Amino acid sequence: MSDSTPVVNPPSTTDLGTGAVPDKLSGRMGVGSLMLTVLAFSAPIAVVAGFIPFTVTFGGEGATFAFVATTILLLLFAVGYVTMTRRIPKPGSFYAFVSAGLGKISGLGAAFLAVVSYLLMLGGCFVFLGLTATELIESIGGPTTPWWLWGALAWAVVGVLCYFHIEVSAKVLSVAMVLEVTIAMIFNVAVVLHGGGPDGFSATPFSPAALSHGDVGVTMLFAVMVFLGFEATAVFRDEVRTPDRTIPRATYGAVLFVGVLYILSCYLLTTAYGSGAVDAATNDPKSMFPAAIGQFVAPFFTQLTFLFIITSELAAAISVHNVVARYLFNLGRDRALPAYVAKVHPRHHSPARASTVTAVIVAVVLIPLGLTNTSGVGLDAQLFGLATVGLLALMAVVSVSVIVWFARTGRSTGENSFKCYIAPGIAALALGATVVLAVLHFDLVVGGAPGQNLVLLTVLAVSAIAGVGLALYFKSARPRTYAGLGQAAS
Repeated sequence: MSDSTPVVNPPSTTDLGTGAVPDKLSGRMGVGSLMLTVLAFSAPIAVVAGFIPFTVTFGGEGATFAFVATTILLLLFAVGYVTMTRRIPKPGSFYAFVSAGLGKISGLGAAFLAVVSYLLMLGGCFVFLGLTATELIESIGGPTTPWWLWGALAWAVVGVLCYFHIEVSAKVLSVAMVLEVTIAMIFNVAVVLHGGGPDGFSATPFSPAALSHGDVGVTMLFAVMVFLGFEATAVFRDEVRTPDRTIPRATYGAVLFVGVLYILSCYLLTTAYGSGAVDAATNDPKSMFPAAIGQFVAPFFTQLTFLFIITSELAAAISVHNVVARYLFNLGRDRALPAYVAKVHPRHHSPARASTVTAVIVAVVLIPLGLTNTSGVGLDAQLFGLATVGLLALMAVVSVSVIVWFARTGRSTGENSFKCYIAPGIAALALGATVVLAVLHFDLVVGGAPGQNLVLLTVLAVSAIAGVGLALYFKSARPRTYAGLGQAAS
């Protein structure tokens, strides 16, 4: 089959009327549904309200240019990623691509690192949601409630929704995404209609020179961190229409959409404060956006923003949970994990068992963490930060895998040096440098004093080593299993 021929997912055996249990996932998601499903991962309104102020703190007036540069960088990553999806039509994403490019041993190490990183991200969503819900209730005069109460409630909702077919989650995520993007755009339009802030509008934030006045490395680090999610499009390969068209369009669309949103929001947020933007971001980053939208739109939008941050994190948790479940499902199909997690639900056509296992693992991780940190302060940052380092490292490794794959197999029709070598090469270097910056400034990523939490990085190292060790075991003791690694049984 040529690269230009669309691959339509075959119906499951149940769909054919045989009454048999389907052996693979299926679905009819289009570009829009897939794009919104992965975009929910990045929680746009939470980024605009919570992370963009940190970027302003370090980047100053040039923070906007950092988002422009990051959008271009991740489009370059997407070029190699998308080119690889056409040549490796597997639903394993990082797992499949690294296995194809760097070998099965590295591939299983990457798979285990991906699972652990996404699980950490999922745990962080529940903690952040719980803490935000507690703050919101107190801000309107309500009682003090424990963060874990709301985190547990969110965990239950996510577990139930993700048990069903992906299109159930996709509908929920689509609604959530529309609402939170609408809030951000209401603010952006309001600032424009007000003629900007105290200093009016300026083109300076779009200048590289403006960024050079701040801490370029740390600013770029925070900018790159908030784009995560789009790299999971290939995980849903078996659940979309015509994957060779849907996945590339959704991947590029997700990067461009969220990139433009963050560029506009960062520019107009700094414009709203004018010369006082850096001070506002430094003194009270959590209140910077809510206070601004309350002033430029209406006071009740301040509380509304906190409410939408909660729903945004719930949507992010649904998105991340679905990604983890599909990684476990694919690893189960390849027998790298017990076959139990590779069963498709006969009615819902979902990876129901893998989804349930995901929920159980997250609970097992969060319960002891919650008992040792009842206030939850700093826990969300540690989980988010550690997960981000793992995912950025995987993106850099995937970019290297793309180069190695095409160097070994050669290019096909429609593929050129830019797609196969130049774009992924630039992405590998830039993402690799970002990982180094994240480690050097780990205290800014996860909180704490410099060097205090570096020990957390052993979690990522151990997960990758465990995958490598298991692959080596399969190679020597179970060669048939080893031969099937990275194939997702397809």
